[in-house]
Amino acid sequence: MKKTIYGVVVALLGAVLGAGGMFFFGLLKPPAPAAPAATPTAAAPPAANKGAESATSAATPTSPSSAAAPAAGAANAAPAAGAAATPRAGGPGGPIAVEMGKPEKLDWPKTVMAVGSLRSDESVIIRAEQSGRITALNFKEGQPVRMGQLLVQLDDSLARAELEQAKANQKLGKAKFDRAVELQQKNFISGQARDEAENAMRVADATVSLAQAKLTKLFIKAPFSGTVGLRTAGVGDYVKDGQDIVNLEKTDPIKVDFKVPEVFQSKIRVGQALSVDLDALPGKPFTGSVYAVNPQLDTAGRAVVLRAQMVNRGGELKPGMFARVRLTLAATGEALVVPEQSVAMQGEEQVMYKVVDGRALRTKVVVGQRREGKAEIVEGLGANDVIVLAGWQKLRDGAAVRAVGGGGAGAAPGAGPGAAGKGEATKGGDGKTGPNPGTAGAPPPEKKS
Repeated sequence: MKKTIYGVVVALLGAVLGAGGMFFFGLLKPPAPAAPAATPTAAAPPAANKGAESATSAATPTSPSSAAAPAAGAANAAPAAGAAATPRAGGPGGPIAVEMGKPEKLDWPKTVMAVGSLRSDESVIIRAEQSGRITALNFKEGQPVRMGQLLVQLDDSLARAELEQAKANQKLGKAKFDRAVELQQKNFISGQARDEAENAMRVADATVSLAQAKLTKLFIKAPFSGTVGLRTAGVGDYVKDGQDIVNLEKTDPIKVDFKVPEVFQSKIRVGQALSVDLDALPGKPFTGSVYAVNPQLDTAGRAVVLRAQMVNRGGELKPGMFARVRLTLAATGEALVVPEQSVAMQGEEQVMYKVVDGRALRTKVVVGQRREGKAEIVEGLGANDVIVLAGWQKLRDGAAVRAVGGGGAGAAPGAGPGAAGKGEATKGGDGKTGPNPGTAGAPPPEKKS
């Protein structure tokens, strides 16, 4: 009995495993290829076609899914065929699109850039030479003054009294000297007494001059025409000798001090022209010329110190402004100039790409000065060479290139043959619209009632 049960169980397990295996292998089996659509050999009349279609539909009923399957297969096959027939634009083997151009010929003078500061043509600090109390200030802050104009007056009462005393002593000394000369002529006094009287008179004269000088120092005048600044003392203040009172600036013309590297020392000359740009006055370039070169170089930066002058009649330029100076060393005439981004740095070499017969050739160049986004090419290029201006990052020596915007060899036209594979109507040679050849042989879709 047990053997019979075991046999039945084993048989059932074998049947189940066999059915599962058949089902599994049936899923893995690839589907059978669809039969190609038959090409009609002769065009039947429309009435006959309609009768045949109705007879076929009446004789063999088909489900919507089975009728749509051949149409879907044909529709999918047509675009694939069109895509295969359409060439790919810019394929892996096609030329690389870059921006091309030619070097420019520009007037490119040799210049050097530097930074500097503006300073007054003349600048002094008005100070008191003697101690005293200020009794008058004959100027307004920030206003122009004339040369010789009285600016500050100190209390002069004591100095005037000393001057009067000195003048009195001078008068007495002169009288004594005249009397001594008269007596010495009559031999009433010796020659030594006459000399002593003369010396006393000269001392009295010197005392008058000294008192006059002290009195003059109490009246402070402008040493040159200019503009006064902000005073640090007022009327009634007691100032000591050497104490600052106000600054005086002459700003027309105005100076600019700047430094250039010592390598340009042999090319610097007095009278060289320069242009100055100021951050405080953007868009307003100023011009001037070098009028002095310091014979001693700046040891801190190994630079030549220069001083130039510029006209400042309007007073726009102020001492202390930050200046960007472009000094013209020499006028070299025309030079070949290219956009700065077209020059590549590879190791220690500067290279560009020339285009010859549709190929990019790596060319070593010697770059001169750079400014305003452009670079001067000293060696390596000719005026008629075609160069790569942009896009050189993806190039290698000898690579095929084409200009940006130009159609390459593999460029596809706007309407290629692949458009006929989308089930759209096309026009034949006679201009009539007909069915798309890509959908020939596919059964028409069923009409729903």
